[in-house]
Amino acid sequence: MPTPSFEPTRRRPTLHDVAARAGVSKSLVSLALRNSPKVSAASRVAILTAAEELGYRPNRTASSLVQQRTHTIGVHILDLHNPVFAEILDGVHEAARHHEYSTVLVTGNADRQTEKREITRLLESRVEGLILIAHRLSDEDVAEIAAEVPTVVVTWPMEGIAQLDSVSGDDALGMRLGVDHLVALGHERITHLSGGDNRIAHARQAGYEVAMAAHGLAPRIVSGGFTEAAGYTAAREAVGSSAPRPTALVVANDLAAIGALAAMRELGVDVPGGMSIVGYDGMRLLESLDVTTVAQPLADMGRQAADLLIQRINQPGRPSVHSRVATGLVARGSSGPCALASPL
Repeated sequence: MPTPSFEPTRRRPTLHDVAARAGVSKSLVSLALRNSPKVSAASRVAILTAAEELGYRPNRTASSLVQQRTHTIGVHILDLHNPVFAEILDGVHEAARHHEYSTVLVTGNADRQTEKREITRLLESRVEGLILIAHRLSDEDVAEIAAEVPTVVVTWPMEGIAQLDSVSGDDALGMRLGVDHLVALGHERITHLSGGDNRIAHARQAGYEVAMAAHGLAPRIVSGGFTEAAGYTAAREAVGSSAPRPTALVVANDLAAIGALAAMRELGVDVPGGMSIVGYDGMRLLESLDVTTVAQPLADMGRQAADLLIQRINQPGRPSVHSRVATGLVARGSSGPCALASPL
């Protein structure tokens, strides 16, 4: 049986090879590849041409060890199944790539202790900064992390912690926009399906209560959560209770609004004829479902977070920045003029 022949593995070109091809020293090649101003234009062109011809790629690991830089940021995401967080993550990745940074992603799997362990592993892997796309950590935990590595929190403001930046929407204003929209359509029985026991849900509920009071309307809150299942259950409770049935639901987030929409469909309640529904967050999925929502620029929040983080990596002592993004109502087919539905 003939012996198979194999092509020899092509040796990966080195810094020495580039220097020899360009006719310069190895140290000059290293400076040119780091965009040093010490390299003349002619030498830089010769070096970059040689590197391209040889197919040279720098050894990032070795370079990181020398410079004590990894050009990697860690990203913790609260829930991989929530499209809102995925859209924010898209913006983080876009900005990180623009700055020539890599990202490492972890999730806490709905458990605070797991979340802390995963973040600890990120820090041990020498990430240069950390973005928390929502979290379950205490403020003390976050302060400890920010003291160790540049950190940005996305989705709510965290003022008063040194060396920490944040990017968030205005939950009070957002809920006011949702309530104002429904009131303008003639609704008075506007029930809020809350997002459960977390700081975003609390802020949005408080915004709803203030908005209802401003219109002289009695608030009604049904406890829910940030999932489709929670929205479905809360919507059925809102419709089936002994109190006068609402004509509109303003829901703590978009996923729960989708669950509320499913509950109305199952109960035979026309949307928007018998029940108007407004969500919160502005995820792209709601476009195809034709659901009205209070929208935040989700991808832009991620881009801002990455930009702020890399600024802090390069300027560690600068003052904290707490960016508030614009929030706006996007009216679609799930909200309409008030018309009480027939009794169930």
